Amino acid sequence: MHQLTITEQIKKLKDKTFSSVELTQHYLARIKKYDSELNSFISVTEDAALEQAQSADQALAAGDETPLLGIPIAHKDIFCTDGTPTTCGSKMLENFVPPYDATVVENYRRAGAVMLGKTNMDEFAMGSSNETSFFGPVRNPWAKDCVPGGSSGGSAAAVAALLTPAATATDTGGSIRQPAALCGVTGIKPTYGRVSRWGMIAFASSLDQGGIIARTAEDAALMLNTMASVDPKDSTNIPKDVPDYSASLNNRVNGMRIGVPKEYFSDGLHPGTASAVQEAIGTYEKLGAKISEISLPNTSLAVPAYYVIAPAECSANLSRFDGVRYGHRCENPKNLEDLYKRSRGEGFGEEVKRRILVGTYALSAGYYDAYYHKAQQVRRLIKNDFDAAFEGVDIVLGPTAPSPAFAFGAKGADPVAMYLEDIFTIAANLAGLPGMSIPCGLVDDKPVGLQLIGKHFDEARILNAAHCFQRETDFHSLTPKDIN
Repeated sequence: MHQLTITEQIKKLKDKTFSSVELTQHYLARIKKYDSELNSFISVTEDAALEQAQSADQALAAGDETPLLGIPIAHKDIFCTDGTPTTCGSKMLENFVPPYDATVVENYRRAGAVMLGKTNMDEFAMGSSNETSFFGPVRNPWAKDCVPGGSSGGSAAAVAALLTPAATATDTGGSIRQPAALCGVTGIKPTYGRVSRWGMIAFASSLDQGGIIARTAEDAALMLNTMASVDPKDSTNIPKDVPDYSASLNNRVNGMRIGVPKEYFSDGLHPGTASAVQEAIGTYEKLGAKISEISLPNTSLAVPAYYVIAPAECSANLSRFDGVRYGHRCENPKNLEDLYKRSRGEGFGEEVKRRILVGTYALSAGYYDAYYHKAQQVRRLIKNDFDAAFEGVDIVLGPTAPSPAFAFGAKGADPVAMYLEDIFTIAANLAGLPGMSIPCGLVDDKPVGLQLIGKHFDEARILNAAHCFQRETDFHSLTPKDIN
């Protein structure tokens, strides 16, 4: 059952080949078998999942046509879930149980999906390796001595290991696409504002966006149909009707204009990754796409601009965790200042503290114009680069990550080296563009990701391009050798 796509599972549920309870029990058994080593889940909601599956079976028997009825999924532990702990991978929220569902979670409940549990993540979504989680690192199913990417490493690893057919995720600077690339699965970050952020714990409010990790572009489109919505509770949500992303999946890419940025093929790109991406470009040429070289001249400025803007916003967002209202509270504080200092010092990990300090400095009097304001100006230049490129191409294509999965601890001593893991993904967040990663090869038995970036609200086009590539190749169907 776990080898089936979501589309195939839906059909077999309707045909009564198996029930939702049987399907859910199957995935729960796989989680018990494999996740003690992978650590991709922070919590598994077995009892609630089986109750939801039983309700789904009753609805199926009554002829209910709800789109994801009876399909098990997992949620990244950054989305609030009513009655289930939402930790954000942090000691600060270790015991936090929300009294409500995030809009994304509510959308999937209404669509009939069954929640298997909450996936592991870098603390407060800050990281590119899933090594900063308070609950321990996630291991990559393809190479267990290597990282799965971050911050949505738990979701990517769980899908790669076939512990869930799909999982929700979030992307602030590449946190869906980079782990999808390192784990050999499909991940999509929609246009900023396409998916509601209400109930999604904030890291950097102008950059965070919810999205999907699944095995195929077809499944990602199906999941995005439910995830994307108009939500008056979220002031950053765009009140724009949601199209059927599955409707145009099978359109031909013959004549599609694909731009390949020359800046993406620099000295920092792993030779094996470069070769796999070039072969993928050849596949698109065979399908009739028109390939052209383009330039995004401010690409090199994306990482430094991001690491001013994102920490500044995180500094503001995380100020609410003070030990007073909710979250970790130190024992026996001497006074209010001691309460603040010790609660935050004990509750936050090193990477979170580092980014809070950087962000607070960038926003401080005398430095705001020199750093934060300047970074926002660079952000506009990066957006202008994409606007100019899209005058001549339909999508932008390149590598997702500079190299395949790296070993645990390989970049931990050098934060800048870790930050450069997002060098190809950050620009799409700064510009608010949709982007996705699909598997395009293996290097030393580890997956390589191909990134597709589209125009604002053009998710359907990049999903179409991804689906056509996956019909011609089998990289998306490969599974880790130790996972049966």
